[in-house]
Amino acid sequence: MRDILLIGATGQHGGSLLSGEGANRIHAPLRTELDVTDVASVRHCIETYQPKIVINTAAFHNVPVCEEHAGRALEVNCVAVYRLAAICAEKNIRLVSFSTDYVFDGGQRHPYVEADLPAPIQMYGLSRVAGERAALAAAPRHAYVIRTCGLYGEQGAASKGGNCVDKRLADAQQNSSLDMSNDQVVSPTYTADLAQAVIRLIDHPDAEPGIYHLVNQGACTWAEFTSAIYEECGLSTQVNPVDRGGLTGSMRRPHYSVLANTRAASLGIELPHWRDALKRYLHRKGLRTTTD
Repeated sequence: MRDILLIGATGQHGGSLLSGEGANRIHAPLRTELDVTDVASVRHCIETYQPKIVINTAAFHNVPVCEEHAGRALEVNCVAVYRLAAICAEKNIRLVSFSTDYVFDGGQRHPYVEADLPAPIQMYGLSRVAGERAALAAAPRHAYVIRTCGLYGEQGAASKGGNCVDKRLADAQQNSSLDMSNDQVVSPTYTADLAQAVIRLIDHPDAEPGIYHLVNQGACTWAEFTSAIYEECGLSTQVNPVDRGGLTGSMRRPHYSVLANTRAASLGIELPHWRDALKRYLHRKGLRTTTD
């Protein structure tokens, strides 16, 4: 049995990793014991639990708030990652760290591969690019950086008031119609599928350190995703596609941020299509009414 230190287990991604513990012994200290920005507590937990792998899902990922608190975004998403990676390299521990589709500007119209150059257009994406480079600089032989997109899971994201699926279902309870963006094309990803792919990746004997994309296959706009939610749940709420120009207020989001799982696929690691993932999520929540 292998010891894994999981940082950020109370988030929706960390929760999925924890629930899929399997053959691994996962140690998931609360933030009161391990604050990723406190290097002393990080070192103490690593020395206490003696993990073979550290998985860091902690992040400052509320995109609009990152614009207002750039220093905090860089502290959590970059500086803390560098310090963690340096300790892992020092102790010969593999590190799995996470990043985002927002490292790209959305200027192309075909899926981004791992080798494409980042070009972030807001502070959140900038802090994540900095974190990627920090991890790989501090631990080039130990760090696995995983970019993903549009996460939703049973646990929800506390800083965002839940996940994108549950929030759209809540909207449907109060509205007969809903305006949703059709100017962003994304790869919505179910955290249960992501967690399984992460474990397969770190278990694979040929998986070299570096950057990997892991998302559910396929692509859609947020309007299309919302329509699929309502269709699967048998809801009559009308979705009105709107073009917001890639803006949330004055903050820019990439128009196109679909990721291709190129490196993972070369290892035989595939994730299901986003529509299949959505069906399984809704089924587990007891919300799906349609049948195939």
